[in-house]
Amino acid sequence: MTAPWSSIRPEAPREQLSAALDELREIIGHAGEAAAPPTVARAEADPDSGVGRITQRFALSGFERDLLLLCAGMELDADFAGFCRSAAGGEPTFGFALAALPDPHWSAITPTGPLRYWRLIELRPHEALTTAPLRVDERILHYIAGVSHLDERLHGIIRQAPSADGLAPGQQDAAAQIAALWAGAGQRREPWPPVQILGEDDAGAAQAAAAACAAHGLDLHLMRARDLPLAVADRTAFERLWVREAALADSGLLVETTDADGPEILRAAAAFAGQTRAVVLVSGREPLRSDGRPLARIDLARPRRAHQADLWRQALAPGLEAPSADAAVLDAEIERVVSHFDLSAAAISGAAALASGTEADPAAIAGRLWDSCRRQSRGRLDDLAQRVEATAGWSDLVLPPEQTDILREIVANVRQRARVYDHWGFAGKSGRGLGVSALFSGTSGTGKTLAAEIMAHELQLDLFRIDLSQVVSKYIGETEKNLRRVFDAAEAAGSVLLFDEADALFGKRSEVKDSHDRYANLEVSYLLQRMEAYRGLAVLTTNLPQAVDPAFKRRLRFIVQFPFPDVAERTEIWRRVFPAATPTEALDLGQLAQLNVAGGNIRNIALGAAFLAADAGAAVTMSHVLRAARAEYAKIGRTLTGAELGGWSV
Repeated sequence: MTAPWSSIRPEAPREQLSAALDELREIIGHAGEAAAPPTVARAEADPDSGVGRITQRFALSGFERDLLLLCAGMELDADFAGFCRSAAGGEPTFGFALAALPDPHWSAITPTGPLRYWRLIELRPHEALTTAPLRVDERILHYIAGVSHLDERLHGIIRQAPSADGLAPGQQDAAAQIAALWAGAGQRREPWPPVQILGEDDAGAAQAAAAACAAHGLDLHLMRARDLPLAVADRTAFERLWVREAALADSGLLVETTDADGPEILRAAAAFAGQTRAVVLVSGREPLRSDGRPLARIDLARPRRAHQADLWRQALAPGLEAPSADAAVLDAEIERVVSHFDLSAAAISGAAALASGTEADPAAIAGRLWDSCRRQSRGRLDDLAQRVEATAGWSDLVLPPEQTDILREIVANVRQRARVYDHWGFAGKSGRGLGVSALFSGTSGTGKTLAAEIMAHELQLDLFRIDLSQVVSKYIGETEKNLRRVFDAAEAAGSVLLFDEADALFGKRSEVKDSHDRYANLEVSYLLQRMEAYRGLAVLTTNLPQAVDPAFKRRLRFIVQFPFPDVAERTEIWRRVFPAATPTEALDLGQLAQLNVAGGNIRNIALGAAFLAADAGAAVTMSHVLRAARAEYAKIGRTLTGAELGGWSV
């Protein structure tokens, strides 16, 4: 099957089927005559009928067509079935067909013949081939009768593709390339090559593939690569079943791969695409290698920022139709979200619907647009990172002015990156170093993670703490794949990435002594490259800045040292640590500041004291703080000194 099948009518004409069975009845009725039987005038099979389409698409001979029609007639027409049983002396067999039908040939019943290869008919168990009763496959029977449906053996595996309407420019280009590739192969009378569409999971490969198929009069169905059988024999049987279905349904197939698919699944997808005789495409982020036919590669990227703005305006057109101050506000908000979020066409449509709701008020839509983008894009990071609810503000952080100024400068860099990179042209100079990366170093509890929360809250962006246990893998290449997923998903969502204890992941490269060292160094090298290309804000925190690879430090835009708080800073931390609603009594901030611990420990002590006071039904007092301080010190392996307790009155 090297070209698209002709368009078909959805149902077979019952009249023609009845006429074909009447012709077959007359032929069978004259089969036993000694004299030459009269020639039966047989109408040419309608190519749009079920039998006609099957004859054409599976290259059946006249005898094979009659044999298939004989089996179908036994199921569809009671009178015809009774006549055949009478003529055959029981259920019709292949031996009966050889004697009764014109132009018989033995190859019609061989396993490699189209009737059995494509499972159009089945032989019931019997001792001999010629005496085995024949039966038409149920899917084929319904198709001949004019009722077309997905083979029940494919239910739960194959699904209908989405509509190809409203394609983004990149999707249109990809669809046009695929359609032209197939058209060229058809002109050369060559099999249509399998196609691999490379891009992000949400780039819209299914829509592009559906448009390419529609250009050639085909539908499109989808399946997940992980649903392909891994065993060669099982995969071959599945491939044969799908090719038959594709011929009946005029459909191509898109096999969807994901980053979670293991090597065996990807090899199975490549083998299936390279060997199948149907129209097949594969989507994914990584190119596959096939031992069969080579896979034509089509790259599909998300819409460019300018196109994203157009997609937003199309989706929010009701709010922008009438010129007004509110419409101008919405248009400005569109420009703002485009500068921070890198969304696919489908994600833009979903976020626009989420922001619009049932309203058409542009000011109300503008107010919800940013949060709609955050909700629409955050899901892809959930399996690799922990989303932190960032509610802290600048008043919650106590740092020297120098460090605070640097943190505010980081926020300004993120907020103005679109203006500097895109409008002022810095992105045109180089594609590297377009992100904002910062290393926060300092002892535990000095406010490194809190600072990241504050910046995310100030920027109205999601903060994701990377879970190293989910990212780092013992399998070669898997860590890099997971890191790429993290960075790509965060870039699309405009999120802030927080690598806590970054020295574990961004450590110094070592001398290569064995293969483990070599692959560990490759991971670090990949991180160096990806950090430089990342367009968002990435924050690395460490207690051991000397353990971080020096090459990282060169690529970091900011390095902030979080000092251990002195007495004045600890006094200010204690002043702010208890919420306004917490009842306190006679707390001596000066005495509390003598506790020589960092801000994180101070918060733990304050929280412990609050629980002790609540359990006693009293306000927080110095005695509650002292009890909580002893517990915190025991936890960190320290004891309260005389200097810290001096003058403590409880």
